Amino acid sequence: MTELLDVEDVRAGVDAAVAAHLRDLAAELGAVGADELLVAELSAMAGRGKRLRAAFCYWSWRAHGGSDGGPGAAARSDVLAIGAALELFQAAALFHDDVMDDSDTRRGRPAAHRAFAALHADAGWAGPADRFGESVAILLGDLALIAAERVFGAAVAGLAPQVRRRADDVFGRMRTEVIAGQYLDLLAQVRPADDAVAQEEQARTVVRAKSARYSVEHPLTLGAAAAGADDDALERIARIGLPLGEAFQLRDDLLGVFGDPGTTGKPAGDDLREGKRTVLVARALRHAAPDDAAALATALGRRDLTGDDVERLRSTLRRTGADVAVERLIRELADPALADLAAAPLAEPGRSMLGDLARAAVDRHA
Repeated sequence: MTELLDVEDVRAGVDAAVAAHLRDLAAELGAVGADELLVAELSAMAGRGKRLRAAFCYWSWRAHGGSDGGPGAAARSDVLAIGAALELFQAAALFHDDVMDDSDTRRGRPAAHRAFAALHADAGWAGPADRFGESVAILLGDLALIAAERVFGAAVAGLAPQVRRRADDVFGRMRTEVIAGQYLDLLAQVRPADDAVAQEEQARTVVRAKSARYSVEHPLTLGAAAAGADDDALERIARIGLPLGEAFQLRDDLLGVFGDPGTTGKPAGDDLREGKRTVLVARALRHAAPDDAAALATALGRRDLTGDDVERLRSTLRRTGADVAVERLIRELADPALADLAAAPLAEPGRSMLGDLARAAVDRHA
């Protein structure tokens, strides 16, 4: 996937836009006496990443006829800035998500709340270290969200009123849906559905609200809006983007259990330790033998699961056929959407690049 993200220097352009804002933010925070630790942690989160959401936005802009000469539409620099806003928004979601999930790591390094708790403990400061770490991580998420708002606002400020209205609407709905999805996810962990069929549908509702739309659908729609696409075109690309986004998250759920920590950046089995009620787990519970279902239900959410425990649970999941079933569901979602994308009246090379990016996202190993 890496080489796709570098075509037309998309990743480099988004990286530069993120870095420029973080430099301004560092000066702003320093002026009121905050130390450099906040921006350093924000840079570690937002300054890294694949830039997949930004790439979906950029190539949708290209596919919908975006160019530097379009009247009232976004120029290339504007679209890269919108991509930077998407990456900053993702950083905000990750900071908060790690607190809610009590995650230990993120992208191969300690999660922010863990890093600041360790700083507190090592320095011998007053009060509970964990509370301090969580509080700082919440503030970091808020700071990243403010940064996303600023960068997005500046990017769309010069667009024609109709173009800006459409882009504002997409960005606003994206933010609301992610927060609603986070809430639904929290509910699913503490209030599982009564039966496995309902639990799977609940898990898919969470996937669509929390991840699918903001990972693929909304970046695609934002790029189209920035290019000046009309409402029909926005609806068409959204219909294509939602199943691709759901397939993307289902792949993430598989990697969360079966992925290689060296490539995913998270310990194997973290989703099991966190008790994630994913489609994978729901499908397993739906088809498991009574003993396997009891073992899964007992182990889910246990923070003390060892590597051997996780391996046994993996074997249990495979025995139910849940991994194969989720792979099949990924194809059922992705293949028709890819066909619709290939047939859509979109400009090249944008259409082909979107197809390549979507396939890479759905079939990735990290």
